[in-house]
Amino acid sequence: MRYRGFVSALALILVFLTAPTTLTAQSTAPPDSLAVMEAYQQTLRSVARDVLPVVVEIEVVQRVTRSTRSMPSPLEFFFGRPDQNRESEPQQREFEQRGLGSGILVRRDEETVYVLTNDHVVGNADQINVTLTDGRKFQASRVGSDPNTDLALLKFETGEEIPLARLGDSSTIEVGDFVMAVGNPLGFESTVTSGIISAIGRQGPSRQGMPLLTDFIQTDAAINRGNSGGALVNLRGEVIGINTWIASQTGGSIGLGFAIPVNSARRTIDQFIETGSVQYGWLGVNMADPPTSPSNSLRESSGGAFVYSVYRGSPADEAGIQPGDIITGVGPRQVRNGNELLQAVTNLQPGDRTRFEIRRGGMQRSVYVRTGVRPASGDEVTAGDLWPGMSVVEMTDEVRSNLDLTGRAGNLIVGQVVQDSPAAVAGLRSGDIILRANNSEVQNLRDFYRELNNGGSGDVVFRIRRNDANLIIGLVR
Repeated sequence: MRYRGFVSALALILVFLTAPTTLTAQSTAPPDSLAVMEAYQQTLRSVARDVLPVVVEIEVVQRVTRSTRSMPSPLEFFFGRPDQNRESEPQQREFEQRGLGSGILVRRDEETVYVLTNDHVVGNADQINVTLTDGRKFQASRVGSDPNTDLALLKFETGEEIPLARLGDSSTIEVGDFVMAVGNPLGFESTVTSGIISAIGRQGPSRQGMPLLTDFIQTDAAINRGNSGGALVNLRGEVIGINTWIASQTGGSIGLGFAIPVNSARRTIDQFIETGSVQYGWLGVNMADPPTSPSNSLRESSGGAFVYSVYRGSPADEAGIQPGDIITGVGPRQVRNGNELLQAVTNLQPGDRTRFEIRRGGMQRSVYVRTGVRPASGDEVTAGDLWPGMSVVEMTDEVRSNLDLTGRAGNLIVGQVVQDSPAAVAGLRSGDIILRANNSEVQNLRDFYRELNNGGSGDVVFRIRRNDANLIIGLVR
């Protein structure tokens, strides 16, 4: 009886939905709402048909060696072994470790097909297999990979017809735009989810394994493990992002997915193909967010990236950027913090001449910098070239209380001192109180950096207070 009641109710609903109706004042939906939704549905269908063939499944196999102990034979329980009193020695055994991810077919050069994915998908794989949506399988090899952007490029050879993705322009996207995420979450190949762009320009968390040299598109389209390397596309079927990571306390999607903007990947693809690696622009400064300044001498409320030190002979040094400058813009891009400066500079082509907006002594000015090539390792730049190689902060009442400096003269205290830098070689230490610079009193950070940069000969002399002693320490640039 309950089943019959359910069927009757369902029949009434169907009759209501399919019967012609006359709109009255009580109607809540406009007459064309169904047509609008059907048009949207047709758009999603069309995008899915276009994008699914260009997103592939990537299977990686890595051979790892582990130490294991041999399992005793059941007969040993009854008969024992000659060496039964000696613990078994560990043995080295080789295992195959497998992983799954996604990739995007982005380019073809004759019979070579290129696949874009995440660096963390490929890892240290010994074998890489690419499977298309139609079931075709190819063995791929690595062209190049870069953990700083979490991007990798693979290639395989074929004379067969292969579909290619259309890459969009991620600089034109806005919050609220409809998007679809395509990939192979948890091994469920060719999965499509939809949502909107929730935010742009997001910074990743500061933890090991997170890419440092990119910002992210945030979306609520469902992304799970296995989606990494897949496509985030707009309603035109254009790839605007490469799905990369999720924020989740459970390990599953909670509507916080993040993708690398495709514009960040374009130059990376070209460089991988040309050289197998990525080159970044280099400025040559040691920077962070502007320090807290109780005297407001830096006007830090307007944001920017604060330059603590400059590498001698670097592009920044040659352009006239000085310690104490606050960089507020790179070309047309506004810089609000240290991370944004890092990303803006690394996105510049080495050799480009770019206008930098800086604030110095409360005044805004422009300098032009010809960026260099970011060193691949610390061997190419040394701490000995970092001028001055220390940070200085204005003391607050809380700092004075914590360090038991209440009643002591001086408003500036040395923070971090970089090992082997000129400041370290001269003998400056973290916790030193700076009283004077070049025989002038320094009450705030503006005073300090004015004297640091005004030394005509390049030498700077500091009078400092350390414990209960006054010291004179000179720095030679």
